[in-house]
Amino acid sequence: MSKIDVFVAPRPNPALIRAMTSVNRIVMLHGIPGFRDLLPFNRLAGLRGVANVRHIDFPDLERLKASCGAGKATFITPNHPEFFTDWMIDKEIVSQVSPLTASWATNGVVNGLGRLMQKFWLANNLIAQIPGNSGAAKEHSIAWALKGHGVLLHPEGGVGWHGNIVAPLLPGAVEMGLEALKRGRATDPDFKVWIAPVVWKLAFTRNVEAALAKECAYVEKSLTIERDATDTLPQRIHHIYSALLTRDEAACGMPSDDGATYAERQQALVTELGRRLGKSISADAESTDTTDLLRRARRWQRENTGDAEGQKQVRMLADTVQRLHRVGGWASANPRITQEEIAEHLKRIRNDYCRGGLRDTMNRFIPQPAGPRCAHIRVPDPLGLHEYTGSIDDAVAELHRRMQDTVTSTVIELAAKGSFIFYPNPFYRH
Repeated sequence: MSKIDVFVAPRPNPALIRAMTSVNRIVMLHGIPGFRDLLPFNRLAGLRGVANVRHIDFPDLERLKASCGAGKATFITPNHPEFFTDWMIDKEIVSQVSPLTASWATNGVVNGLGRLMQKFWLANNLIAQIPGNSGAAKEHSIAWALKGHGVLLHPEGGVGWHGNIVAPLLPGAVEMGLEALKRGRATDPDFKVWIAPVVWKLAFTRNVEAALAKECAYVEKSLTIERDATDTLPQRIHHIYSALLTRDEAACGMPSDDGATYAERQQALVTELGRRLGKSISADAESTDTTDLLRRARRWQRENTGDAEGQKQVRMLADTVQRLHRVGGWASANPRITQEEIAEHLKRIRNDYCRGGLRDTMNRFIPQPAGPRCAHIRVPDPLGLHEYTGSIDDAVAELHRRMQDTVTSTVIELAAKGSFIFYPNPFYRH
């Protein structure tokens, strides 16, 4: 077993955590006033703010504070709409409610960047999430939460780049919370365990169409996709997706139905690839749940490391299904699309398809926004497991409902204030 697959307990350094919080606010989020809007300094990410979050709107801070602290175990569960910015905002949140909160992160970040970086991340109290080997991380999380410090993890799992939609949630936070409740009640019959959801929505503070068009042109050039000079910016995004889907259909040996919508073509391809993937791993041929199928595929890969040819086939099919599945039904659900949603589409395309060199690699790890933004942070009602009598599945469903309802109400609130610039959505079909 390689070191990246082995759990190493965090060793939090409070002084380093405080220092990183200060750096996070200045360099990573807000930038440096006087330089962040002045050419040529505003071209330097460290001066304008790497995540370019100029303002934080956080009216529910006290509600979150009430769920944290000594005498209770708290699992903080933010939504996960954007990579890198997630850690910046998460760190800002916990710095105000529970500074020694332990945060889950991918094992490739915590353990996979060398011994020195591993030491740095562990000192920042990051917990490595190791696929197929998460028992030690969960045990550490439960013990840490019982000390009253809090544990933060993203129940959506990976980033989907869809700020208006909360993806189906994983049950880890609820499972750990129930175990913490059992242990806490062994010594204190009044012990409380909270699942404290947090959601945030990013909105540009000005019109960024020119910057989005520039990034779109880079994507078109990188992927050798010709644009129609008459297409609007949203239509260019739709055309890129359609061209990429045509390539995937050709690679799969499926004809492209020009009369079908993007969603219809995508679903047909995902269904066929899913059928092939199921056959490759001997999964239940009747299974139609893509998430479950991908989970089975990952398990098959862990259990069949000696089958090189099978590994290659399963990996290719699973990667393609997962990539296609990341553009969900939400993309065509509304007749209008915002600049924020266009930006998310571009980041998703660059992450999934553009792999030409250092520029694309840096974009995957530290994606740069098209302009300054405000983070609107909201806290749904926390879920008290100490007073919840439903099943784990019911608790996860209730947590998802609270998070999605709060995201939706926040988007409606911001739209009513004129915070978004809208365009006709080319993915939308009646």
